[in-house]
Amino acid sequence: MRFIEEVVVDEFLPTVRSMLAEDLRDRGFTQREVADALGISQSAVSKYAHGDVARHERIVADDRVRDLVDRVGAGLAAGDLSPVAALVEIEVLIRRLEEGDLLADLHEEAMPALADADVEFSVHDPDSGLRERERVLGSVRRGLRTLTNASGFAALIPNVGANVAECLDDARTIDDVAAVPGRLVDVKGQAMVPGEPEFGVSEHVATVLLVAREAGSTARGAVNVRYEPDTVAALAESHPTVEFDAERSTEEAVADAVAGADPDDTLVLYQTGAVGIEPIVYVLAPTASEAAAIVREIV
Repeated sequence: MRFIEEVVVDEFLPTVRSMLAEDLRDRGFTQREVADALGISQSAVSKYAHGDVARHERIVADDRVRDLVDRVGAGLAAGDLSPVAALVEIEVLIRRLEEGDLLADLHEEAMPALADADVEFSVHDPDSGLRERERVLGSVRRGLRTLTNASGFAALIPNVGANVAECLDDARTIDDVAAVPGRLVDVKGQAMVPGEPEFGVSEHVATVLLVAREAGSTARGAVNVRYEPDTVAALAESHPTVEFDAERSTEEAVADAVAGADPDDTLVLYQTGAVGIEPIVYVLAPTASEAAAIVREIV
């Protein structure tokens, strides 16, 4: 008797770990860095590097596995994927391959009696909430890197600070929005990031994003920057741009501004300030990384 989990442990995981170790080494990781990224010992990495761990050729040849290794390797190397996010991505593929696919086939080969049985292996939900949250955090990290690597971005940070945010598909409250805790600030011409992106830490930008979505926008990402007429003019060359009234409540003003726009468009919202209210610009886009890319175009 052999369980499908044994196929995963004995065949799939050693093969994928070996492929990932090779991929990360090719990306310049040290043996220690590979071990830390994969949560394995350095001696295990050494065995993978020297070919002492057998790979299952059918698993190596599967395009989905190869795509996974490339995607996870690139994400870990760039910092877009945390170890938890990488684990989730691998788990998702495992569950998919267990359901009448490659791993199910390998299991049937190991247990021929299963071929005549009507068995389905529906174990985990590939579209789990954990996976979506990790994807959102990864997008915010990419957006941050896009902006902080852009020379001149610090000059676009308003006095109240800037933020990069993205919400879950079914977001209802700020706890469903990931952003930078404490906001980005300009320190001697450099954009300083106070911490790793988290959920529930941005009331200001998160509120604008949630109100816009409630008014019909499909945007999930947002970045706020300093208001300047030239900034708005530059953004208006490629994106719909709408002014809203700073003296009205944020909820009412943003909702009215978004109401007449195409819900699927990227959208630039801005207000020119009022007594005690700093003028500001919001860029709304499908994701945080896309909103950041739009801002980078004008830096």
